[in-house]
Amino acid sequence: MERIRVLLADDEQLLRTGIRLVLQHAEDIEVVAEAGDGGEAVELACRMPLDVALMDIRMPDVDGMTAVEQLTRRVPALKVVMLTTFGEPGYISRALRGGATGFILKDTGPQELIQAVRAVARGGAVLSPRITKDLINRYLATDDDAAGRLVSTLTAREREVLVQVGLGASNAEIARQLYMGEGTVKTYVSRILGKLGCDNRVRAAIVAHEAGILPAG
Repeated sequence: MERIRVLLADDEQLLRTGIRLVLQHAEDIEVVAEAGDGGEAVELACRMPLDVALMDIRMPDVDGMTAVEQLTRRVPALKVVMLTTFGEPGYISRALRGGATGFILKDTGPQELIQAVRAVARGGAVLSPRITKDLINRYLATDDDAAGRLVSTLTAREREVLVQVGLGASNAEIARQLYMGEGTVKTYVSRILGKLGCDNRVRAAIVAHEAGILPAG
């Protein structure tokens, strides 16, 4: 079984230890590197193969926000999830614009954290439920009519794929749900992002929500 290789970046040693203990209970996840600041995390990511980085926001020298922007440029295949106690809209906005594929709070439960790592490794995006509503209301600021107009430019099949993206499904999960090849799903997602003017799946999910195309509940 191929393991998901994880980097932990947090300036608190005790917290890194706790996260590592949580993740080691998952047979398919391995913490292969740790860093005490963002600069160290970037250098490690440039030297070794990694799949997911869990990144704190407030760290000495190079903070997590700056680090995720550098990682997006230097290691674009790496999935970065912000793991923090700070859920302010400004942090969320900068993290997602910088290239993060997830934003979760440190009080997230152990199983939720494990599932989040798996989801982003498969190409999905994750948001802490506690900040999702605030993100929708304040981050993208897309009104219902504008979102509806954007979604109306999609084909029926593209709309089906967007619904799955809005539900947080990975490319592999979308492929199974819609009976498509995973490569075909990637092509659809890329096309949808272009039509909606979104540069990541999280923004596309918000457009889907604002357009009212997601199933109730």
